Amino acid sequence: MSNVGARLAFYPTLLYNLALEKFTSRNWYDRIDPTIIVGALPFPTVSRELTATENVRGVISLNEEYELKRWATTPEQWKDLGVRPLYLPTVDLVAAPTQADLRKGVDFIMEHSNKQESVYVHCKAGRTRSATLAACYLIQNYRWNPNKAIELLKRKRPHVWLRQEQLNAVRVFYDENVELLDVGSKI
Repeated sequence: MSNVGARLAFYPTLLYNLALEKFTSRNWYDRIDPTIIVGALPFPTVSRELTATENVRGVISLNEEYELKRWATTPEQWKDLGVRPLYLPTVDLVAAPTQADLRKGVDFIMEHSNKQESVYVHCKAGRTRSATLAACYLIQNYRWNPNKAIELLKRKRPHVWLRQEQLNAVRVFYDENVELLDVGSKI
């Protein structure tokens, strides 16, 4: 599937995700640790809730521009809420964030973590692109191996779905950035 396929699937899959959140136990977002919350496309009401109740002061969007055109909180709206946005465009369904974008995202999250602030990491559904970045953050922050990071993600957000492309990106991040393995757990 290409970028064209992802564009064609966007609205049907967004509506599907809205229905699942409304009629099943699936959450629009889930807190993974004291710093990150992984979730779906943030509508303005969700964004206000995140800043008011979850101390969100940073947001990372892994959406492509067309995904953010309607309904999603704009960068200006985020700034008005006191939230610093970071945009790391990634094709839906088939791609993973680049290693450079994963590094930028993890550094952004760590910066907010050091200030005891939360970061909302999202894509359309909060299952693949955002979960890839969240796994890399967990690897960096806790010095975990990819399996342990992904296990926590799936425990906290059961519908996370990392395919081979995303798993490969997480493994490359781990191989290139972490020297210590399982030296302890802060969670």
